[in-house]
Amino acid sequence: MKIVIAPQSFKGSLSALEVAQAMALGIKRVLPDAETVAVPMADGGEGTVEALVDATCGQIITTDVTGPLGESITAKWGILGDGVTGIIEAAAASGITLVPPGKLNPLITTTYGTGELIGAALNAGCRKLIVGIGDTATNDGGAGMAQALGVRLLDNRGKELPWGGAALARLDRIDISGLDHRLAECQIVSACDVTNPLCGESGASVVYGPQKGASEEMCRRLDEALSHYAKVIRAALDIEVKDLPGAGAAGGLGAGLVAFLGAELLPGIDIVIESVGFVDHLGDASLVFTGEGRIDGQTLCGKTVSGVVAKAKALRIPTVAIVGEVAAGSDVYRSGIDAVLSIAPGPISLEKSVADAASLIADAAERAMRLILIGPDR
Repeated sequence: MKIVIAPQSFKGSLSALEVAQAMALGIKRVLPDAETVAVPMADGGEGTVEALVDATCGQIITTDVTGPLGESITAKWGILGDGVTGIIEAAAASGITLVPPGKLNPLITTTYGTGELIGAALNAGCRKLIVGIGDTATNDGGAGMAQALGVRLLDNRGKELPWGGAALARLDRIDISGLDHRLAECQIVSACDVTNPLCGESGASVVYGPQKGASEEMCRRLDEALSHYAKVIRAALDIEVKDLPGAGAAGGLGAGLVAFLGAELLPGIDIVIESVGFVDHLGDASLVFTGEGRIDGQTLCGKTVSGVVAKAKALRIPTVAIVGEVAAGSDVYRSGIDAVLSIAPGPISLEKSVADAASLIADAAERAMRLILIGPDR
């Protein structure tokens, strides 16, 4: 029996590859001769670099860049096994986890470090770039990213704007003459898992600003600043980003990638599925295992599990999800998944489930296989 194992990472606990290895361990307790194929997955957010590098036998690289508050940090990015495709997570340089909760302030946080990672990938010879956007502390529309790559954002006195989303309200002119010329030779895709526009009630500021530390008044200011930013981009570059689906991802970083780098915004899970050749691995598979830390209503909206299930279902391959938690009231079976098992053996603290995740995942996979093998002739 061939079993494809395609989970994403369990945040704060195990990488996607480690999760897959734990599942394989549990499966082989029941079927020692089973062929298990690990295909680490992600959807563009945290864990995308590691998943794609592991799946393609690529390499992880570290680079010193500017963090969201202007501090110096070390960020990881990757080159895939083909040697020419760079994979970057905006969260590695501009992520919300890089800012202490008491210092979250999307008025001033910047994506400058994300631009520096893109520059590092260009320096390494990459000419195809996958930029995963999500989990950032920023609301600057990708302005900092653009500045790091040579774009000048000027006020009405010809002075460069400071970092942060609030400063965009003073944007008067955009000068792209200094934009890194190597970008013109690149194919750039942005992996995102949301379709929010840049502005408005469902835009970057209103929907995601509060989790980045913005008050209601700050959200209003940021939304107005991004609306003005979009207006100047349209006038200067003849590109409309205000209502573009996905432009509001990562505090508007999606808009900046489209406007300045000519990026294509695509669902993150679709990019990962193509990059790792997931469908090819499904040939003659009898079963697929997937999983994530928490399965809920959002799982059906472009997340890893839904993407894996869709491809397996198209080939009529049963799919099982091993998860840390099943959210109450979430209709997870609407995605077409066949079974969902929690790793919790009973009442258990989050701290213990994180600490013991590998063994708990293996145990859950074993339980799943034992249930699957129950039949009328046994």
